[in-house]
Amino acid sequence: MTITARADGDPCEDPCRAGFARAIEVLDAARTATILCHIQPDADTIGSGLALGLALERRGVSVQVAFSRPAHLPESMLGFPGLHLLVPPASVRSEVDVLVTVDVGSTGRLGALADRLAGAASTVVVDHHRSNSEFGAINVVDESAASTTALLARLFDSWGVEIDRDVAHCLYAGLVTDTGSFRWGGPTTHVLAARLLATGIDGDTIARQLLDTHPFGWLPMLSSVLGSATLVRSAAGGRGLVYAVIRRDDIGDLRSEEIESVVDIVRTTSEAEVAAVLKESETGSWSISLRAKTDVDVSAVAERLGGGGHRLSAGYTSTDSSEQTVAALIAALG
Repeated sequence: MTITARADGDPCEDPCRAGFARAIEVLDAARTATILCHIQPDADTIGSGLALGLALERRGVSVQVAFSRPAHLPESMLGFPGLHLLVPPASVRSEVDVLVTVDVGSTGRLGALADRLAGAASTVVVDHHRSNSEFGAINVVDESAASTTALLARLFDSWGVEIDRDVAHCLYAGLVTDTGSFRWGGPTTHVLAARLLATGIDGDTIARQLLDTHPFGWLPMLSSVLGSATLVRSAAGGRGLVYAVIRRDDIGDLRSEEIESVVDIVRTTSEAEVAAVLKESETGSWSISLRAKTDVDVSAVAERLGGGGHRLSAGYTSTDSSEQTVAALIAALG
C-alpha cells in the first residue's frame, strides 16, 4: 500500500498529518533503520538524516545514515552532531525494517544506494521538492516547507520527539542553507529558527561554517569563472539569464561546497531573473544549478530538461557540450 501526503487541504491543520501518523507507526515498530541522503549532499539532506538518526537511536533503534557519493562528507559539515551514525555506502545493510530517504526527489538521487530500497520492509520518503517522484510506500512531501529539516521538525512534534540542542543543530543547518540565510521562507521559518536557537545552539557559527568559510583557492577560481560570465538579456521572456561555466581545470582540489556556492554569487546579477551555473564532471557531463529571483519557476524548467527541484532553486544534468546545454536552457526558458 502506498500512502502519499502532500501539502494541500485545510490550512488550519497540518496537511501532512496523515502521512506523519503512518510514518510514525512504521518508525515506532522498527528495530533497524537506514536513512539515505542524496548524492553530493548539502546541509539539508545531512542535517535531516542525522536529526532523524539521533531521534531513532534514542528510541533504541539500530540506525545507519549514508550517502552514495562523494567518498567524504563536505568539510563544512564535520561539526554536525550524530556523525557516529554515518557509514560508508558499502556498509549499508541490504535488509532493514525501515528505510527513510530525506530531501531526495527521486531514486536517481540515491546513486549506487538506490538498490537498498528493495531490501527494506517499509520505505518512507520525507521531502520538500515539488518534483518528488513519490517512490516510497509512504511519501510525506510538502513543497511549501522551507527545508526538509523544517518538515522533520513538524514530524518530530507529531511524534513527541524532543528537539534538544544536538537535534536543533542539525535542523538549523538545513534551514539556514535552504532559505539562503533566511532571505526567503516566510514567517514560519523565523518562528522555527527562534525555537531552534532557544536550545542554545550557536547559529552564527553554524551559518558561518556552512556559508561563509572558503579556502584561499576559492578566490582565483571565482576570478576565472566569474570573469567569463555571460548575460542573455532576451532569455526568459526578456527577464534575462546570466550563466557561468565551471570547467574541470577551474575546480582543482576545491571541495564540492566551494563549487556549489558560485551560483549564489551569479544570481545577484540585477539584470537577470534566472541564474545558471554549469559544472563539468570528471566524465565530461554537466551538472546545472538554476536559481530564480521571483517570476520564473525553475523547477518546471529543470523538469523539462530531466531534473527537478524547487520553484526558485533547481537543477539537472546534461551530456551535451556546454554550448548545446546553454542553448537548450534558453529554449526551455522560452
